[in-house]
Amino acid sequence: MIAIVDYGVGNIFSLYSSFGNIGTEAVLTSDADEIRSADKIILPGVGAFGDAAEKLKASGLADVVLEQAQMGKPLLGICLGMQLLFEKSWEYGEHDGLGLIKGKVVTMEGVVPAGYKVPHIGWNSLLFPKEKAKSPLFRYIEEGDFVYFVHTYFGADCEDSVIATTEYGAHLTAAVAKDNVYGVQFHPEKSGTVGMKILKGFIEL
Repeated sequence: MIAIVDYGVGNIFSLYSSFGNIGTEAVLTSDADEIRSADKIILPGVGAFGDAAEKLKASGLADVVLEQAQMGKPLLGICLGMQLLFEKSWEYGEHDGLGLIKGKVVTMEGVVPAGYKVPHIGWNSLLFPKEKAKSPLFRYIEEGDFVYFVHTYFGADCEDSVIATTEYGAHLTAAVAKDNVYGVQFHPEKSGTVGMKILKGFIEL
């Protein structure tokens, strides 16, 4: 069973529905015991980092997610949920993340060339690091497949953990992994067949 952590940030029904579409049981939950009993955990999120981090902490679920990840349970952060995996974010001030992935979250303004719209919204292809084996998260997709992004901030100083980038005037972090912890900047639930294949890859880790 997949536990989708519900801590009051964003509309996560489409993500929940995605697992039904691929025949996997999932629950939207804010119950710590239910998260502990799950086989795998999804940490979603949309909006501002500081607000989301505070809500996750206030709910008591930050400690549960950390506990379960440190015990080796597979965890997938999606969009802002991926950013929360990092040590810090510089979105409207300095905020602490969960610290499961080394690095920081910074704005793409000044990183992507003038003329590129920020936030980055739309379909972009995934590029895999040449020096690494393809992540098992991507076992069912190919390099160059397109996924759907909506973001202004991205993971930086995280080269050791990067498993995919995307080209948007600059190479931006698209996905990270460290041991049992995974994160994707894009929205698999909005990425059609490719997104469903990525979620299937996570289910089968």
